[in-house]
Amino acid sequence: MNTGRPWPTELRIDRAKTTLTASFDDGSSFALPAEYLRVMTGSALDRGHGAGPRPPVPGKRAVGIAAITPIGRYAARIAFSDGHDTGLYSWDALYELGRDQRALWGKYLDDLERQGLSRGWRAGGGRAKGGR
Repeated sequence: MNTGRPWPTELRIDRAKTTLTASFDDGSSFALPAEYLRVMTGSALDRGHGAGPRPPVPGKRAVGIAAITPIGRYAARIAFSDGHDTGLYSWDALYELGRDQRALWGKYLDDLERQGLSRGWRAGGGRAKGGR
């Protein structure tokens, strides 16, 4: 199918369930870590249910991919090991997440730091402050 937009040819989860590799018909292939996909979710719950800048999603360093389910011919639903399973990732979104990974990840890390949040969790369930 040639729509002028990159079309996925393969979505593959590694054995450790920590990385989704998305390959496209333009020859691009992106290794997308589970944590990156989880914090970049399009889910309204994690976007804050409103307009304005999206809040960063902290504490997801150890998240894995539990399952991936195709949704029609346009997207995939990715279920994560933390129970989150409401985000849909369109083929365009997966491509953009791969293409722009360096910039998006850097902004995410900067946003966490600016808000005093962390990628990990402290013992006892609380959010750890600082540290990437």
